[in-house]
Amino acid sequence: MHKTSAWPLALIYAALIVFASLFPFDGWRTQGMDPRVFLFARIPPPYWTWFDVNTNIAGYAPLGFLLALALLRTGWTRSAVPVAFLAGTLLSLAMEFTQIYLPRRVPSNMDLVLNAAGTLLGALVAALLEKLGAISRWSRFRERWFVPQARGALVLLAMWPFALLFPASVPFGLGQMWERLEMALTEWFSDTPFIEWLPVTDDVLEPLSPGRELLAVLLGILIPCLLGYCIIRGAGRRAIFTLVTAVVGVGVTALTFLLSYGPSHAWEWQSVPTRIGMGLGIAVAMLLVIVPRRVCAALLLLALMLHLNLLNQAPASAYFAQMLQAWEQGRFIRFYGVAQWLGWIWPYAALVYVVMRVSRRSDEA
Repeated sequence: MHKTSAWPLALIYAALIVFASLFPFDGWRTQGMDPRVFLFARIPPPYWTWFDVNTNIAGYAPLGFLLALALLRTGWTRSAVPVAFLAGTLLSLAMEFTQIYLPRRVPSNMDLVLNAAGTLLGALVAALLEKLGAISRWSRFRERWFVPQARGALVLLAMWPFALLFPASVPFGLGQMWERLEMALTEWFSDTPFIEWLPVTDDVLEPLSPGRELLAVLLGILIPCLLGYCIIRGAGRRAIFTLVTAVVGVGVTALTFLLSYGPSHAWEWQSVPTRIGMGLGIAVAMLLVIVPRRVCAALLLLALMLHLNLLNQAPASAYFAQMLQAWEQGRFIRFYGVAQWLGWIWPYAALVYVVMRVSRRSDEA
């Protein structure tokens, strides 16, 4: 029996599937037909594409992998694959049934079959890796590199690249949400007496100056590094982690711009303040590799608060969202807006994690 990050990751991924399957959550109504009607439709349906086939399989494969991995790590050796397959299939079935009440979504028995196939494929890959000893090697790697209570930080670090999939006004600028939240609350309460209670600002938000943009980028690349330092053993391993984090962050940001605007625009986000901020952020992270974990947690808390304050004093760019809506592959890889929510929520989840870590009475240095 092992504590594993696969369980929270599987639950988070299942929640993302529910979000993607039922988005945009409006127009609910009974359409005067049996909810089971899609089960008996012909396969394949009249209108389908290979893109639909591949995305339905690929969308559920990580769920099957994570569920089977979590079950294998908690002792369900023989039943991990069938239980993961059954769970993924039932989730897909529930989503297809629910879609019958959403006029903008179309339930499909072909989607159900493909989702089940994707779940099975992912579960079989997890079982194969277990049989080949890859899971055991990961366990030994985790014991050498990370402190015992590392699951929360590992889950956050695993979600960080996905949070970057929706471009922000500032590269690595996660958590810029207060302007949109204020607009949404104003719209919701516009015809109610509660509108007077809202702390709406009258000041016009101005774009970040080059210096403040540089600082925001510096903090954006430093924050995941400090989060890793809270759980990684040894200065050398921290240095390797910093380089990997920088490569992943740059690669995912370039991929996002490539999918959104085309290959010729993949590197247009690298302005002069961005390049300087990235370089300084990596340099600062390298200087902090010898700092004790508890001090890293305190620095992470300060960096998160300063970063969020900087970003939310600047207006969000509507240009990104308008352009991304026209790119089909971009919409898929961002899971129909889920990546945008991850980008908003991730730093606040990290903030909660680090506050809990700093508040612990006993923690390793």
